[in-house]
Amino acid sequence: MDFFQVYGVVVLFVLGFMTTLWIASLIIRNSSIVDPMWGMGLVLSNWVAFALSPDGFLARKWLISILVTIWGVRLSVHLFRRNWGKGEDFRYRQWREEAGEKWWWYSFFKVFLVQGLVMCVLATAPVAAEVSPAPARLSVFDMLAVPVWATGFFFEAVGDWQLSRFLASPAKKGKLLKSGLWRYTRHPNYFGEATMWWGNYLVALSVPYGFLTIISPALITFLLLRVSGVTLLEKSMVESTRGYKEYVETTSSFVPWFPRKR
Repeated sequence: MDFFQVYGVVVLFVLGFMTTLWIASLIIRNSSIVDPMWGMGLVLSNWVAFALSPDGFLARKWLISILVTIWGVRLSVHLFRRNWGKGEDFRYRQWREEAGEKWWWYSFFKVFLVQGLVMCVLATAPVAAEVSPAPARLSVFDMLAVPVWATGFFFEAVGDWQLSRFLASPAKKGKLLKSGLWRYTRHPNYFGEATMWWGNYLVALSVPYGFLTIISPALITFLLLRVSGVTLLEKSMVESTRGYKEYVETTSSFVPWFPRKR
């Protein structure tokens, strides 16, 4: 099967996966289940592509599959533990109240279908890496992908861990995390997420048409910077968290760098 055939099956899989999650959310009345399951959706779609591309170069297939799987499983476990017992996320609760009785079908388009479309775009890079039989060797881009991805994984995993520990401490209540990785960037986890997808793109860049999948890392970087990540979070943080304005003045917003003097 060529790229378009495999990618078409992946798109259908994602649509079925998100529809199943949507039905489950109606049963338990909690749209938040989409968050911890989102990463697993990309993991499973990657393995669908793996199974449907027997002609792909095996070493590259395993490389991209391992990277995507480690990323998705860690993210899903982290979000599942963070959300356990807390009910529906405030964003979905607000949308549910605004939509009223229409939420049961409105949620499919606003939450599940939109996130499914993002998954489909992100999947272009892994699918390209899975399908192509050439080159039948690991290239310099494959080699570069590993340290780039590992850097992103470090920032996301350690950043999430540091934040979880901080929030779990009663003594830190009402305070602002400005140590560890959070001393060098206000969003180490978002930076790590974007960097890992640029690492995945480097694997895809090894194959002849892989450069076209740049939409995959570009989209997640744009979303994290301008839509659902930095911009959305900081708008509420500046208004609700004491000292956050000063933190903004001294700390890089995304790419890690040494703190500035006020």
